Amino acid sequence: MSAVRKTVMSALSTIVLAGGLAVGAAGTASAATCPSSASPKISGAEASWTLRCSGNSVRVSGWLEDTRMDGKCAVVRVVGGNGASRSKKACGSGVREQFDYTFTGTNKAELRLAVA
Repeated sequence: MSAVRKTVMSALSTIVLAGGLAVGAAGTASAATCPSSASPKISGAEASWTLRCSGNSVRVSGWLEDTRMDGKCAVVRVVGGNGASRSKKACGSGVREQFDYTFTGTNKAELRLAVA
């Protein structure tokens, strides 16, 4: 095999592998204001959460579950409208974790469910 062909094949293999890793880590995002709720499911994870406002703060509570025996964890990342962020992991097929975060100075938050 020529050196040029080896280089091209190596580059293509790297691109395909990187694309596969990006797809494996992809998740679903939800930006919301109060009151709202969502129950996203992706390959390897599912979650349910609710946003509630009181005064000048938003409370984000719910659960996430790892749904696949793949050595990865289900992850929920929460970014409040004030820029503060929190995250929670559930690792191991069937493991469910609860979360409950409050962000002051805002009435919105963006949540993302992913597998990492």
